[in-house]
Amino acid sequence: MSTSMRTFVRTTLDLGDATLHPWGRDPAGPERLDDLVAAAADPTIALWNPLAATDGKAAQTWLEAREDGWDRGAGAAFAVLAATDGALLGTVNLRWVDRADGLAMIGYWLLPDARGRGLATRATRAVTTWGFHTAGARRIELAHATGNEASCRVAHHCGYLPEGTLRESHLFGDGLHHDEHLHARLSTDPEDIEG
Repeated sequence: MSTSMRTFVRTTLDLGDATLHPWGRDPAGPERLDDLVAAAADPTIALWNPLAATDGKAAQTWLEAREDGWDRGAGAAFAVLAATDGALLGTVNLRWVDRADGLAMIGYWLLPDARGRGLATRATRAVTTWGFHTAGARRIELAHATGNEASCRVAHHCGYLPEGTLRESHLFGDGLHHDEHLHARLSTDPEDIEG
């Protein structure tokens, strides 16, 4: 597949009780900026997925970077929104690591009220399938700190097979480099695979 065909194109994915909507200036009203600032202050997000949205201006800059990723077809950042009222529940982000080779990486976070009900698994599965089928991803990797057991469960439930430990590979919100588990899925893996 040519690099030009490996492009993330804005779409909305429906999970029934939640919608995955492309991040960008829309939806980006003042309440959404406040949601991002609140997410950045959550201790779990601040540790494992530090979010550069400490105030409204920083949140707007974060949104503009997500919009730029979509504009370039290089990143697919989805807001996870409640189907009932559009409340922010979290995010799932897919981005090219090596676009020419079809190698992408996925990450996610959820706000506290959205955790513990399988939403991260369902949203990650949906974006994974979408990335394989619509953008031609060949391989999608998922890395998380070894201490982030919830993220490890999501990886397993989404069929991301464990491939090893990356020693002191990423600087996390506590200012320390943590070991990470590397998981991956191939486009040729069966849909129902569970690690």
